[in-house]
Amino acid sequence: MLVLARKKGESIMIGDQIEIVVLGSEGDTIRVGIRAPKHVEVFRKEIYQNIQESNKEAVSNPISPLNLSKLMNKSK
Repeated sequence: MLVLARKKGESIMIGDQIEIVVLGSEGDTIRVGIRAPKHVEVFRKEIYQNIQESNKEAVSNPISPLNLSKLMNKSK
C-alpha cells in the first residue's frame, strides 16, 4: 500500500485520467473528490462489495427461460 500525506486542496493522480482531491476533514472524516472519466465506475467499498455479492448470488441461482416467462406474466 502506498501511503501519501496531502493537505486540503491537494491531489493525487492515478494514471492519466483519475484525480483524487482532498476537500477537507472534520474529526475522523476525510472528504475527497474524485475526477474520473464517465466510463470509470467509482463506488464506496461497501457498495462495491454488495454489488459483487449480488452478482455471485445471481450466477449461482440462474433463472431458466421458462421461469423467467412465468415471472414476466405474473407482473402483467
